[in-house]
Amino acid sequence: MTLIDQGSIDYKTELLRKSIHMCSLSISVIYYFITKELALSILIPLTIFSVVLDLSRYFSPKIAKVFYSLFGFMLREHEKLESKKNLNGATYVLLAATFVVAVFPKVFVIPAIAVLIVGDVAAALIGRKFGVHKFLSKSLEGTLAFFFTGSIVILFTPKISGSAEEYLIGFIAVAVGAIAENISHGWADDNLSIPVSVCLTMSLLYAILLPDLNLILPNVPI
Repeated sequence: MTLIDQGSIDYKTELLRKSIHMCSLSISVIYYFITKELALSILIPLTIFSVVLDLSRYFSPKIAKVFYSLFGFMLREHEKLESKKNLNGATYVLLAATFVVAVFPKVFVIPAIAVLIVGDVAAALIGRKFGVHKFLSKSLEGTLAFFFTGSIVILFTPKISGSAEEYLIGFIAVAVGAIAENISHGWADDNLSIPVSVCLTMSLLYAILLPDLNLILPNVPI
């Protein structure tokens, strides 16, 4: 018997939700080719619009009617609670992307967002379909799926020098992100906790293991 969160959407809808979620991978891809300034000039208005629209559904019956008619079937129960006025996952992705782009170097941000998208999709789909062993707040299978797919992301995302230490840092950051995805359930949104935890881990480990490395990707817009 698999471990499925109470109040979860059905698996078919989960597939659709995660398919849309994969579109957010474009944030990492596009950010590779543009400057931080341009990225923020795009992300900040999108994030503000998303937050305002997301919160407006709790205060305007007309907006709520349209919003839920379009997206209601994909929302989890906690994303629809009038009492808590939670934001939906897509809004948290934009909030997270805006924050990490503003605060961290591009060499951390690109893998962090990509790990969020790919790892979260794998953890949700594998965990719900095959998760039978409890690990922390979710399933061991889902957490391992996150780590495995996130590690593949690390193999293909850009590095500064391409040293073994950079890959090691990436793998450790993915492991931290996998734990963040697991334990965020119920108190924080993993779309925010994953990229922030990955970036913080990379920041710490680069400072310890590669303190003299210039954290600017070569031949990439700053």
